Amino acid sequence: MSEVIATYSIYGKPKTFDKKAEDIALGLTIGSWTNLPIIEQDQLKKHKGRVISVEEIKTDSEENAKATIKIAYPSANFTPDLPAILTTVFGKLSLDGKVRLVDLELEGDITKYFKGPRFGIHGIREKLNIFDRPLLMSIFKGVIGRDIPFLEKQLRNQALGGVDLVKDDEILFDLESAPFEKRIEMGRRVLDDVFQETGNRTLYAVNLTGRTLELRDKARKARELGADLLLFNVFTYGLDALQQLREDDEIGLPLMAHPAYSGAITQSKEYGVSHSLLLGKLLRLAGADFSLFPSPYGSVALEKNAALSIGKALTEESFVKTTFPVPSAGIHPGLVPLLYQDFGLDSVINAGGGIHGHPEGAIGGGKAFRQAIQAVLQNQSLEDAASQFSELRTALELWGAAK
Repeated sequence: MSEVIATYSIYGKPKTFDKKAEDIALGLTIGSWTNLPIIEQDQLKKHKGRVISVEEIKTDSEENAKATIKIAYPSANFTPDLPAILTTVFGKLSLDGKVRLVDLELEGDITKYFKGPRFGIHGIREKLNIFDRPLLMSIFKGVIGRDIPFLEKQLRNQALGGVDLVKDDEILFDLESAPFEKRIEMGRRVLDDVFQETGNRTLYAVNLTGRTLELRDKARKARELGADLLLFNVFTYGLDALQQLREDDEIGLPLMAHPAYSGAITQSKEYGVSHSLLLGKLLRLAGADFSLFPSPYGSVALEKNAALSIGKALTEESFVKTTFPVPSAGIHPGLVPLLYQDFGLDSVINAGGGIHGHPEGAIGGGKAFRQAIQAVLQNQSLEDAASQFSELRTALELWGAAK
């Protein structure tokens, strides 16, 4: 049987959830059941939603309770794409009071329509020839209104600092001051030069923006110009747009999904979609090679269990390749031990101010992070490592070290 199993967290009066679950299963599929003639029941049986389980959770209130409900939806009801699936399992239901979509499981033949990341963690590691440590990423800072020479200097310094990946700011669009194609050409030239100087490869993720119908041709042009990766604001365009970019062999570039706008969908504990599903499993199914999300420690901190659940959804066993977790926001070298402890070897350490804000600039900031990563992998404290490396010592004096 091919089906999609949805898990919901739902609120209501105690002892009402069995009926509520059955109403959802019918309402989102065939509409009614008991009033149908037997012949119609036989015809529609394969389309009927099926309640798998209802688990009521005790609360202190006699008026309000919570339950976890699982419902299976036959894939015969919808086309095998994420817009159809999400409309089926949570379309009008998302408007029906306190209900949250927690998880989706794809079972049977429907899985063949979702190829997941083109490269995945291992493929990205092969591009960089780095297999034994977390990757280090940084971002352009203060770029609005700036021109190509400004970006060129920033990119070069970040690469010289030992950064593996550099991404555009998500609000850097195809502007006259720094056009999309010119950024790609500049990035290719600068990073090839640095590679010749240092032997270290850095990849640049350019922000793919514009009208939706223009994205495919623009992405293909990016590949022709030598782009390394595409950054994509997936939640303002839609998951299907990401999946189409992934499946186009004439694009064939790694895709980095930015979480902008996802907070409008995930932040409530009673409504919307869980972090692990939206920023984890769905991005992985749609083909993201990287998923950015707020770390539990920084300036836009996400609750720790939610952040960890995203990392797990991106890397646990599945029928598709793994996606790099990229916990972000407020990251500095003193947090490297925590990041490694919580997200492991197969993760990306992403910093903005923690690199550019270093007193020795982006070169010093990048070196400080690389020194912190090396210390953690060698089971050395950051304080001990700082006695050997001036860049790390300066960073710890400025930002401190997590305990």
